[in-house]
Amino acid sequence: MESLFNIEVLSNLFTAYAPKAIGAILTLIIGFWIIAKIVGLVDRSMKKKGVDESVLPFLKSLVSVGLKVMLLLAVAGMFGIETTSFVAIFGALAFAVGMALQGSLGHFASGVLLLTFKPYKVGDLVDVGGGNIGTVEEIQVFNTVLATLDNQRIIVPNGVVTSNVITNITGEKAVGIELTFGIGYGDDIDIAREIILKIGKECPYILDDPAQEVVVAELGDSSVNLVTRPFCNSEHYWQTRFYMQEHVKKAFDKEGVSIPFPQMDVHFPGGAMK
Repeated sequence: MESLFNIEVLSNLFTAYAPKAIGAILTLIIGFWIIAKIVGLVDRSMKKKGVDESVLPFLKSLVSVGLKVMLLLAVAGMFGIETTSFVAIFGALAFAVGMALQGSLGHFASGVLLLTFKPYKVGDLVDVGGGNIGTVEEIQVFNTVLATLDNQRIIVPNGVVTSNVITNITGEKAVGIELTFGIGYGDDIDIAREIILKIGKECPYILDDPAQEVVVAELGDSSVNLVTRPFCNSEHYWQTRFYMQEHVKKAFDKEGVSIPFPQMDVHFPGGAMK
């Protein structure tokens, strides 16, 4: 009798919950398929409207997560679960997690600010987080991903980015590159200036407007420091810097203009040491 009773109870439970379980599984399968289609539609729509590539992953993830949460709540309701109490529990859990992850939430808020005000975008060469220089590969919700010239991958928390000075090196179409060349006190300033201007004219990346200038910026301890700021298109920033530094050095060597290094003359009172 007990066996029959157990079988009967199991049969009743199966009859009562099997349709709901099957319906919930089908709802999940169809729901996730529809969500994927909606996210794809939103992605195509935003691309047609010219939405910044930096913002697309963030918006797509928000749409996807929001729809999936709604789907899971709907499936829970199919089993007779009170969704209002479930939402309350979920809210309390979210609050507890939020308190434990205050730093991460700060990075999240900073990510929203970066995506909203767009101080830089994917592909820009930037200096962020107190000296991290690289090309922006991705702006995530919590982090900004940079690629350096030597192929390193730097992940900077967005909170660190917004709490420091942000320098967008290639944010404008043209950018000036400040270069300093030190010459000896015995060298001719005008000759050194002519050499620097000549190399600037030969550089294939430097723009004619604004015109390049060379000025005496400092009379240093060991050198007379000449400063020039040639302008180039932002995508040629590194090529211009490297070209000028190499070719000015070679031209200085050829023309006999010295680039001094720090040195010290020591004088002993009373003549040479015995």
